[in-house]
Amino acid sequence: MSEMDPFLDGFALRDIAANGVRIRAACGGAGPPLLLLHGHPQTHATWHAVAPPLASRFSVVAMDLRGYGDSDKPEGGDRHVNYAKRTMAADAVAVMRALGHERFAVVGHDRGGRVAHRMALDHPQAVTRLAVLDIAPTATMYARTDKAFATAYFWWFFLIQPAPLPERLIGADPEFFLRTHVEGQSKTPGVPGPDLFAEYLRVYRDPATRHAICEDYRAAATIDLEHDAADADRRVEAPLLALWGAKGTVGRTYDVLATWREKATDVSGHALDCGHTLQEERPDLVLAALADFLG
Repeated sequence: MSEMDPFLDGFALRDIAANGVRIRAACGGAGPPLLLLHGHPQTHATWHAVAPPLASRFSVVAMDLRGYGDSDKPEGGDRHVNYAKRTMAADAVAVMRALGHERFAVVGHDRGGRVAHRMALDHPQAVTRLAVLDIAPTATMYARTDKAFATAYFWWFFLIQPAPLPERLIGADPEFFLRTHVEGQSKTPGVPGPDLFAEYLRVYRDPATRHAICEDYRAAATIDLEHDAADADRRVEAPLLALWGAKGTVGRTYDVLATWREKATDVSGHALDCGHTLQEERPDLVLAALADFLG
């Protein structure tokens, strides 16, 4: 397919066969390649205010992770392997290679940052620079969980429950669950706007999307932790930028830079004046930080 993206001005939508699944991606711009990975419950449309300005300097690819948006939503497989961050990272590398990009920078928010972290470990030859938005490493967050974190991030423990419990409960009122989730994480009134929320709700209404999201979180609590434990002594070698919301749970709960310095050799970063969805709440500050980091 080839049509213009309704949210990312100047970007064309493409369906790309990668790693055994079909991945939806929005492509635009010219220059060094840059991959943007969204989180939950967003899609690639979360980059609507960030991707077009970046396209003046980079060949930007904003993709829907498997299970999200308009990408394929396979079954979870044995031990949720089809939603392991290792598998999702392989998707992204295959997408970039299909577009002719062997080496690229990557920016990941939320779940996308976790995919990017795994990508930098599994495919170090592909990742030139890595920016993670509003996360600490998955294994660290689970290992240091306390009542305050479990209360604020209750879905980390709800979505991992065996199927079909969370799927059926969310399915009773997907709009209420989605709105409560995004409005609770954003600390900027009116973010996301009505059109963007409607786009997220469009795909959230699909039972296959909700099941895939649960599988993503189930993988994070099982097979992903096994992969992280096996790589406990490895470090990300690519320069890593960590940005987080000063008003969000991650920044209040962790010394974000310290957690990433346990996982990577070259770490910089700072807090932004917003909540969890940095790229939607303060795209100006995200763009300024990326301009300095990406060079």
